[in-house]
Amino acid sequence: MHDTRRSQLSIQAAAIKGRGAASYVPGRYAVTTAQGEDDGWGSLHDPADEVSRPDTQVTEERARSVVNRNESPDIAFGQSINPYRGCEHGCVYCFARPSHAYLDLSPGLDFETKLYAKTNAAERLRAELARPSYRCAPIALGINTDSYQPIERRYKITRSLIEVLSECAHPFSLITKNAGVVRDLDLIAPMARRGLVTVYFSVTTLDNHLSAKMEPRASAPHARLRAMRELADAGVPVGVMAAPMIPMINDAELEHILAAAFEAGARAAGYVVLRLPHELKTIWREWLALHYPDRAEHVMSLVQQMSGGKDYDSAYGTRMRGTGPFAQLIEQRFAKAWRRIGYGRLPGLDTGQFVPPRPDSPQGELF
Repeated sequence: MHDTRRSQLSIQAAAIKGRGAASYVPGRYAVTTAQGEDDGWGSLHDPADEVSRPDTQVTEERARSVVNRNESPDIAFGQSINPYRGCEHGCVYCFARPSHAYLDLSPGLDFETKLYAKTNAAERLRAELARPSYRCAPIALGINTDSYQPIERRYKITRSLIEVLSECAHPFSLITKNAGVVRDLDLIAPMARRGLVTVYFSVTTLDNHLSAKMEPRASAPHARLRAMRELADAGVPVGVMAAPMIPMINDAELEHILAAAFEAGARAAGYVVLRLPHELKTIWREWLALHYPDRAEHVMSLVQQMSGGKDYDSAYGTRMRGTGPFAQLIEQRFAKAWRRIGYGRLPGLDTGQFVPPRPDSPQGELF
């Protein structure tokens, strides 16, 4: 017999305050699933039911390696580190949600409530950078899940990684939607002066109410802009990603996001359109039905128009930008606003200063 875990999926999902997903959408590798059935007594999704108000659980784990290599031609970085698995920000549109299926967990509520902290990440990074075969190339922090999600305040894994990178003069970039990045400004600013770091902020909307629905535990939009200004004033090169752009939900804000970010100190900008791989299709449709039932069909029709008639097209080169008239319109609007506002490019990161860390020795330091 197989040892299976139970995946809970409600037939009457309801919005949960502080959470992006509304149910335990089963992962694609789940062997069994459980579905709630209303018995006529109003017991399904009782507000007192713990399933309707899941707490955040963090499991500490020891990673064997932490530096991931990227071979995708439409992603600008070659190496990345994710200090955590799962993300408490709860962004309903997050393309990384399906990765929780590999853990036999739900890409829905489990992704934002059952988190994993790689407590030995700095130790493993130091060991990997010390290898004679290692060749320095910029590392991107927090690509699959946000390095500054709320549990970073407790675990400080991202800070420990930056300490190692600073010690070795190793270049890195960050992308985050959490103002908590300013807690590490004492490490980031000196590295920025040496051309070793850039920081991008992901800004999906300037509307606090919409942000609370789509990305409930990420920093509020105004807090991100404030953090952006603080980093820029400290000499850190800052950029903005207007992402994701979603038809009839936030696409009308594109120019406003770019203008507000430039005012806050961002000097480079990009965007991506909504991506719906694997289970994310179900999670997103559920969210639409709960929050925007009046336009859900129209939104999905436009999303499909940008994906060759499907919910998602994973083809390299187009998956980030989409195809078709609506995608072309967003691209034209972005390009026009980019030029009008005065955006450019962030400076390149310097790999020439890298000094490998000395490997740990049981004999200690003799000299």
